[in-house]
Amino acid sequence: MTQAATTPALHRTAGRLSDGREIFWYDAEPGRVAGVDERGLPEVHTVSEIRYDELLDEWVAIASHRQTRTFQPSGGADQCPLCPSIPGRQTEVPTPDYETVVFENRFPSFSGGVGRCEVVCFTDDHAGRFGGLPPERVRLVVDALADRTAELGLLPGVEQVFPFENRGAEIGVTLAHPHGQIYGYPFVTPRTRQQLESARRYRARTRGDLYADVLDRERTAGTRVVAESAHWTAFVPVAARWPVEVHLYPHRGAKDLPELTAAERTDLAEIWLDVLARLELFHGRPLPYIAAWHQAPVRQDRDLARLHLELFSILRSPDKIKYLAGSESGMGVFVNDTTPEDVAARLRDLGA
Repeated sequence: MTQAATTPALHRTAGRLSDGREIFWYDAEPGRVAGVDERGLPEVHTVSEIRYDELLDEWVAIASHRQTRTFQPSGGADQCPLCPSIPGRQTEVPTPDYETVVFENRFPSFSGGVGRCEVVCFTDDHAGRFGGLPPERVRLVVDALADRTAELGLLPGVEQVFPFENRGAEIGVTLAHPHGQIYGYPFVTPRTRQQLESARRYRARTRGDLYADVLDRERTAGTRVVAESAHWTAFVPVAARWPVEVHLYPHRGAKDLPELTAAERTDLAEIWLDVLARLELFHGRPLPYIAAWHQAPVRQDRDLARLHLELFSILRSPDKIKYLAGSESGMGVFVNDTTPEDVAARLRDLGA
């Protein structure tokens, strides 16, 4: 067990679960002692591989062991594997409380030394939600994600680090406890490759930075801007694919979360919560969403990339889901039933 302060506001305590997986506690103050996992779990055996699709020039993960992963325990918090451990009930977190904790996924999409998958528990409150956390806790989460991004980027074979949150049963979340995940991909993902190629062509044509110019155009136009702060702007993209979609860009061209300054991280916590609060009001009910952090690849084309968050929901009305039907699933062409300008105006009004 080791403990080290990674930033002035972040203290990391490392430990091991009984099957050998790593676990990290992140706290605002020092003094955490790593718990001992007494479950006696057998060594993790996974069956996963990545296969290449020659037609699309994409990699696909095959992970059949995930069919047996835990899915929506009927007992709620009493059976939740992400809650703290208590006498008589041991969980994935062998301490009676925690602030933020990260551990290797027992049912990873990647395994066998190819890539890495981690679970991020935002709070020990089973009934809580990320958008309900205080700003200082969100700042702690940001610091933890930055720390994990830096650490995973040092692992052999990891080419891209992707932190994300799936929220809501409609999204397919298997556990209700407030949590996210981090994937250390053994390749650069198709979405990122496509964005980087667009940025490369734009630079060759204009000598400009595509991400910076997109942000400048949105801030100048203002019609799709949802919220602004000292260091960040949230806007609905001009070609939004989803019924509710907001992108959050830093004003400075940081490549990934570790590159953010202390001021940018603190400001991010505030505006992230602001945007989530607006989204919660949009349909008058808890909003299922995906929060996806786009970061520069670990080794290639970092000069072309820019850190940003893409938040989107599949809910097109309080009781209707946007399904990816023929055009979207078959051809990859989205058809959006809302206009970005109307969505942005509504979100601005909800923050007034």
